[in-house]
Amino acid sequence: MSIIGMSEQWVTARIKQKGDGKCIPWKSLRDLILAHPNTKKKVNVFALSIYGLVIFPKALGHIDDAVSDLFDRLNKKVTPIPEILVKTFRSLSACQRAGEGRFIRCAQLLLAWFHNHFWKVKKVSYRVFSEKYSSL
Repeated sequence: MSIIGMSEQWVTARIKQKGDGKCIPWKSLRDLILAHPNTKKKVNVFALSIYGLVIFPKALGHIDDAVSDLFDRLNKKVTPIPEILVKTFRSLSACQRAGEGRFIRCAQLLLAWFHNHFWKVKKVSYRVFSEKYSSL
């Protein structure tokens, strides 16, 4: 598990086993945000906390190690989009098989990606094909 530039000892001292995965308590990250001298790292850890607690919730009050790995990959300029799409497809398939349930995994992140990457039309360019035609 890698927490945005923190030492391996710092991480191992705070990591806990929750359910089937390793997590780090929100309180440890909050203390890091309040005490760290580097503002950019404070913002990054705060963003990691929001992603871990809101967008990818797993255990109440804990951030999953998968979220910190995602942030580590983002720092290395590796895109998480294929992983997000696979996770979305699996979650939707599981909901469809069950016949009910709710889909909460990464819908917000996927929506943000769609808004950011798909072409938005600011001005429609067209050619007049008839002088007598009016769109109104």
